[in-house]
Amino acid sequence: MKVALMTHAGGAHLSAYLSALAVADDCDEVVLADPDERWKASAEKALGGKLTRTYTSYAKLLKEESPKFCLISMEAVLAPPVIEAALEAGAHVFSEKPGCTSIEQFEKLANLAESKHLQLMLAFANRVNPESLAARRMIRQKRIGSVYSIDMHIVADQTRLTRESYHQSWFADRQRSGGGHLIWLGIHWLDLAMYLTDSQIAEVTGMIANVGGQPINVEDSAVATLKFEDGIVGTINSGYYLDAGYHTQIRIWGSKGWLNLDSIGTPKLVWYESSGPKAKQIQSFDQATEPRGYTPFVTRAISAIAHDTPPPITTQESLNTLRTVFGIYAAAETRQAVKFTS
Repeated sequence: MKVALMTHAGGAHLSAYLSALAVADDCDEVVLADPDERWKASAEKALGGKLTRTYTSYAKLLKEESPKFCLISMEAVLAPPVIEAALEAGAHVFSEKPGCTSIEQFEKLANLAESKHLQLMLAFANRVNPESLAARRMIRQKRIGSVYSIDMHIVADQTRLTRESYHQSWFADRQRSGGGHLIWLGIHWLDLAMYLTDSQIAEVTGMIANVGGQPINVEDSAVATLKFEDGIVGTINSGYYLDAGYHTQIRIWGSKGWLNLDSIGTPKLVWYESSGPKAKQIQSFDQATEPRGYTPFVTRAISAIAHDTPPPITTQESLNTLRTVFGIYAAAETRQAVKFTS
């Protein structure tokens, strides 16, 4: 299948996307649209003969190539019209998050995708990590019983926010990015919480702040309480607090045990069951934790479209996660809970 990669100088995670396209078995041809030609040499090096043509115009690529699958990585404020053009041209879209700066923009795009029976997928790659899949199976099998509550944190470094280059980037300007840490990193854990539990978040409260005091127009800290549609309650702490590295956790308590995911720790998954052959023992995930991240997620998305099988994330799931993020922002602004309807 031919894949169109549509980006520009400010596109994120391009090295990861190029690596994924290079090894994706169901992608035998890549065409590139990059008005700045920032990624042309990198694409040629990574893709070799898979890269067949390059363009400086998104519209010209869509007209001349008629791709079935578009991978779009763009500054959030610039992405919506390009996503819309790809959908109008009949292509399924895989987009770097958030792909918009307001929920209204993404709702319009999601409605367009569904009206054309196309998928609009956001890049929530933690879904395919082996420990995530194992935790999802465990919850579905009721090994920790009915889920009661979730506590999450995803914490990165404050150091990056001190750099002048960051101050000038689109990540530091709400008008260009849609938000700060929550919409860039915390969003992954919100999506994963819903994926693991098969339950949408139905209500949120939240607060955001710039606790580090850097000259940026986005939050470096967000905290929220969450209520899921089946009664689960939870919290998330999403922020830039460290000098370096990450701290991550998703802890889920159930009626018959608990589990804890830590994407950077070892082991990455531990759990406790109150019944069964290893009752009341803390167990660890001892299987392979690779492949993980963008490469398997992108390749699964491409294969799903190539073979008409279920994608790793649907349009509705992508929309649900963005509604949650923008709902937390609205709750922080109004100091009132925000409820969502299906």
